[in-house]
Amino acid sequence: MPVGNIGHAQGQQKPSCWSTIKMGFGMGFAVGMGAGVIFGTFGGLRMGLRGRELIGTIGKTMVQSGGTFGTFMSIGMGMRNCV
Repeated sequence: MPVGNIGHAQGQQKPSCWSTIKMGFGMGFAVGMGAGVIFGTFGGLRMGLRGRELIGTIGKTMVQSGGTFGTFMSIGMGMRNCV
């Protein structure tokens, strides 16, 4: 039995390079924000922060780790699918 065109259904196109990079950034940002919640909470509690200071620290850590991990994930997805 012949097997052809594995991974794509009949008539479907491969996603563009830009959409692959955007998808990689989105996935990396989501994972990084999850890690930022954990590390920001533990770090803030260790420093003795409470209330608004703790929430601000958690938010800042979430955005920083999300941006960092999203950047690296988008680079990896671009190298994997666009080169």
